[in-house]
Amino acid sequence: MTDAEDRKPKSDEARSTFLPPAGAAVDGDMSTTSEFAIPEGLAVPRVTGTESEVTSEFALPQGLDVSQVPSAEPEGSAFTPPNTYSAKHAPSAFTPPSGIPVVSLTKDVPWQDRMRTMLRMPVAERPAPEPSQRGGDDSGPAVPRVLDLTLRIGELLLAGGEGAEDVETAMFAVCRSYGLDRCEPNVTFTLLAISYQPSLVDDPVTASRTVRRRGTDYTRLAAVYQLVDDLSDDETAVSLEEAYRRLAEIRRNRHPYPGWALTGASGLLAGAASVLVGGDLIVFVAAALGAMLGDRLAWLCAGRGLPEFYQFTVAATPPAAIGVALTLSHVDVKASAVITGGLFALLPGRALVAGVQDGLTGFYITASARLLEVLYFFVGIVAGVLLVLYFGVQLGARLNPDAALGASDDPVMMIGASMLLSLAFAVLLQQERSTVVWVTLNGGVAWIVYGAMHFAGDISPVASTAAAAGLVGLFGQLLSRYQFASALPYTTAAIGPLLPGSATYFGLLAIAQNEVDEGLVSLSKAVALAMAIAIGVNLGSEISRMFLRIGSAEKRRAAKRTRGF
Repeated sequence: MTDAEDRKPKSDEARSTFLPPAGAAVDGDMSTTSEFAIPEGLAVPRVTGTESEVTSEFALPQGLDVSQVPSAEPEGSAFTPPNTYSAKHAPSAFTPPSGIPVVSLTKDVPWQDRMRTMLRMPVAERPAPEPSQRGGDDSGPAVPRVLDLTLRIGELLLAGGEGAEDVETAMFAVCRSYGLDRCEPNVTFTLLAISYQPSLVDDPVTASRTVRRRGTDYTRLAAVYQLVDDLSDDETAVSLEEAYRRLAEIRRNRHPYPGWALTGASGLLAGAASVLVGGDLIVFVAAALGAMLGDRLAWLCAGRGLPEFYQFTVAATPPAAIGVALTLSHVDVKASAVITGGLFALLPGRALVAGVQDGLTGFYITASARLLEVLYFFVGIVAGVLLVLYFGVQLGARLNPDAALGASDDPVMMIGASMLLSLAFAVLLQQERSTVVWVTLNGGVAWIVYGAMHFAGDISPVASTAAAAGLVGLFGQLLSRYQFASALPYTTAAIGPLLPGSATYFGLLAIAQNEVDEGLVSLSKAVALAMAIAIGVNLGSEISRMFLRIGSAEKRRAAKRTRGF
């Protein structure tokens, strides 16, 4: 049986609606035709063969000669590179259709900017690191040990109060320094994780570490930054063993200031803050005594294992008690200034700035946790002060809310008090002695800007605070770039004179005197001032990175996740 006979219909019942005209000759038993049938008399050569005549619409037309290059290698996966790809002669970079410019990373840029730029890139667009032999073996560094070292460094930075993006940048820098390029660090408020995948066909290696204890020690923070800077330097060969040894020394390092120095610094901070709100010498001494007594009580509670919430509550009661006692004894002093000065030493400005910075950079989970921590600390302070003020009002203490509104007419004394406040704050943060002078000057500049705008220019305190905090962030970022260190030691203590201590106290006093509406308005003002400080510091830092080419040779890319697509 021929192929033509195979293609005949199996039943004669099938009839087409297109019948041949009358008188037309029909060959054989072929009684059906189609509208696509070849007209009679048109000779078209038919190709006979063993293959089916049905072809794909993507088949090449007959007569079109296309040279087919035989494949020398079998067809691979969609994830394998093309056969013409060479790592030594890779194709040049191009601008994607979305219009994102190609970022050129030069080695003379500080490692913070280089790592932050690459961290914000997709993994496929990051440049490959140069071969590293710091692991001590020709086969490369030991991946689990590198990841463990990275997590330990990130733990010290996060526990010291560093922002989430800066912690991820440092972790990424450590991995890149040992040749691990396909790394993805992830930082939350209490958990650090990092994942490394050698290639798309290999299983990823993931490690994590939990941050359980937090302590403020900017000397340790600076030492960790110096270690990361040495690891990122190509000319400094730091092996894994040497890095572990230096990290152990950083952990064992004692604080630069003893306990009695910290207690005295808290007293100086409260006394200087009381002068900023119109206090005299007696108010200075009373506020200092109250703050030092509160600091010792907080240390006692910490030794007993009480949470920080109760430590803040206990530390807030002595300044308020001294202010109420001075009012009940009819001493001609501004008791409100005493209580306000004591609150300055307790307000969590460092955690607030870090929380807002994490939110502005896209780390919303960490930002929410930090701000919730600030809220708990603030509630603890409110509980301690309100408890004392309530009993004081019941005993007949007449606390005048307008007693501390007036500031001193001597600008030199105000600038000196602001610088003393920043100095004491720097000691409380355990900063290096070399950074104390710079942050003290930065705090004085911040108060000069605030006083010129608010007192002389009659500008709103929120706008004045934001401008002064922006200048603090700008100068702090410039000083950190000059020292290749963290910006926190140069900014945190400098915002001390700008903290909303008086607005917080007046809000609590109004609530204690059963004036809830006025108290909530004053507390809302305190929240607005705190947000102005945090946003101003972050904005000043961003301006220094974007426009001032100090230690940076290129613009950095914005994070696409904040654009909504």
